[in-house]
Amino acid sequence: MARTLGVGIIGCGNISAAYLGLAPLFKGIEVRACADINSAAAQARAKEFGVRAETVEGLLAADDIELIVNLTIPVVHYEVSRAVLDAGKHVYSEKPFVLSVAEGRDLAKRAAKKGVRVGSAPDTFMGGAHQLARHLVDDGAVGRITGGTCHVMSRGMEHWHPNPDFFFQRGGGPILDLGPYYISNLVQLIGPVVRVGSMTSIPTPQRTITSKPRTGETITVETPTTIHALLEFANGAVITFGASWDVLNHGHAPMELYGSSGTLAVPDPNFFGGDVTLLDGNGRKKKLPAWKHVLSVPNQKHPNGMMANYRTAGMAEMAQAILEDRPHRCSLEFALHVVDVMTAVLKSGETGRFITLTTSCERPAAFGVKEAARILRKKGK
Repeated sequence: MARTLGVGIIGCGNISAAYLGLAPLFKGIEVRACADINSAAAQARAKEFGVRAETVEGLLAADDIELIVNLTIPVVHYEVSRAVLDAGKHVYSEKPFVLSVAEGRDLAKRAAKKGVRVGSAPDTFMGGAHQLARHLVDDGAVGRITGGTCHVMSRGMEHWHPNPDFFFQRGGGPILDLGPYYISNLVQLIGPVVRVGSMTSIPTPQRTITSKPRTGETITVETPTTIHALLEFANGAVITFGASWDVLNHGHAPMELYGSSGTLAVPDPNFFGGDVTLLDGNGRKKKLPAWKHVLSVPNQKHPNGMMANYRTAGMAEMAQAILEDRPHRCSLEFALHVVDVMTAVLKSGETGRFITLTTSCERPAAFGVKEAARILRKKGK
């Protein structure tokens, strides 16, 4: 590529360490500065990763920053991204990038006016495991997708996160926090959703923090933490989606897709790697094609062993697309459709009615072995 985009980060909480630590793996981007309304947090992250600390205003005005990553809490994503766009800079936001379709459409108008782009996490659907699943679906390995199941369930975030409040406030909950991984992967595998229905509940209105440093404090829950939804896709497939932070243990697979000639089991879309399983019509496991995808290579140690973590891949691919003047995969249109699905699920739970979506999108282009290799730096360079 001809040049590198200067990147700044707004929001220096937990997730910023992943972006700052992983960005050097990718071509076309260089994180140069970070900012936070808490100046001490910005100073600490800047020192830790060798970038400069800025005020938010200073970052928006910086001549060497062309793309800003919005890592603030969900309820201010729209406000911060709007300021970035109005400053004439590209923005890539953590998920969900907005909390309503109206907010997303407003950002689209502002981006068009300034001639800049909007991108949004999650980018895990670009991982090797999920792109292998995409390859199998596109190759007709299971025939026409007719149905499926998705489950993301646990006991919640207050047991490990140092400041878990926002998970249980507007913009949080398992649908808006974890749903983007699952719904984004479903849309990139199957296509857009046309209608949803759901039942939702708040089984535990008050939750007690057991993580440090706030052990014993309580949180008032403001958003549903158990959701059972049905998603109807444009291709006719119907998917059952269960999301809950009220489950101690379960045995459900993260994602299974049922086709006219077989079944595809897809690993947790919150991660880039994992095992894909393909079963034929008789339940026999089928051999998978050779798939040496760089975004499935384990590169980080986790409690359960080495795992593949390439967060910032979507932002790097977006930067590459900007430099090459082509569409990027983690696009506003794609992310807005996912937001539409999630907010419709919550609305259906409130009203007891099926909701027809107001948006649609094209599936992001497949991100195969060759495409993925193009965004990573070679070792030593």
